[in-house]
Amino acid sequence: MDSLRDLLSSAQGGQLLKKANEKVRELAAHPLIVKLRAKYPELDEQTIKLNMNKLHQYVTEYGNCTRCPGLDRCPNDLEGHYTLLTVEADGERTRVYDQKTACKKFVARQSQQAIRSRIRSFYVDERALSQGYSSIEILDKDPDREPAVNQVIDYILRTREEGLQKTGLYAAGGFGTGKTFLMCYMLYELAKDGYTGAIVYMPDFAEDLKSMFQEPQKLKETLDVLKETDLLVFDDIGAENLNPWLRDHVMGTILNYRMNRKPTFFTSNHDLDALEKHFSFTSKDGDEEYKGKRIMDRIRPFVEMVWVEGYNKRGTSPADSLRDAEASS
Repeated sequence: MDSLRDLLSSAQGGQLLKKANEKVRELAAHPLIVKLRAKYPELDEQTIKLNMNKLHQYVTEYGNCTRCPGLDRCPNDLEGHYTLLTVEADGERTRVYDQKTACKKFVARQSQQAIRSRIRSFYVDERALSQGYSSIEILDKDPDREPAVNQVIDYILRTREEGLQKTGLYAAGGFGTGKTFLMCYMLYELAKDGYTGAIVYMPDFAEDLKSMFQEPQKLKETLDVLKETDLLVFDDIGAENLNPWLRDHVMGTILNYRMNRKPTFFTSNHDLDALEKHFSFTSKDGDEEYKGKRIMDRIRPFVEMVWVEGYNKRGTSPADSLRDAEASS
């Protein structure tokens, strides 16, 4: 006669077996598994039973991706990845293999990070380089700057077709017309093609260089980056507090190295003649017309002029500009 313990064990085991079989049937009936079995007819119920964990994770992660809450809240085991299954018949045994695959959002983020890693920013707001730009959006913001936008886009396309150019661009125009924005757009677009870039805000850079007198290694490393990067932008040149050392030993060294090697770009409120006057005078040595011409010989022949027209976008709308004009008339 069976003991009570044996009877209870037998009943419990039967219930567990029943539940397990129900789980197998439930999983086998899931549309994703039905589709998988249509692709791999060798995936029978016995194989499903032996690979319940893999199949369950496959179904669960697919559901998570369908209702994706975003990469930062990804509920899958490996952030930004989902499970893919393959089935192979190996003699008398069928095996299920799982692998983690990056989702589109993860790949896009990795791509964005790779692009941003190619661009160095010195004293320029990182937000200007943190995301892609739409050329249509750039045009729509101010139709007056359409010729400048088209010129920058032409330069990007030419670089993609012919490789790194010997000449850069000199974007000149009034305050707040979007010169820096256009240069950041160019850096971002060409970083997609693997080019490295750096953008330097000249007024702050000139001030910071004073402290680098005491840190020769840091100075050397900074100059090396600016000399070697594929695309270099000097932002707001002509607005810096000029001194002979900055002009002759920093700017002169960088520009002399890059001549006929790699393109250099500039944004400024000055045209080239006004910039030459700026470089011809320092608070220390006064007028030095020869030295101003010498530095311009390393800029003028190696840039294409880009005139950036339009209204001041730093908090002023076209309607505001029109009202101001009417009020002053």
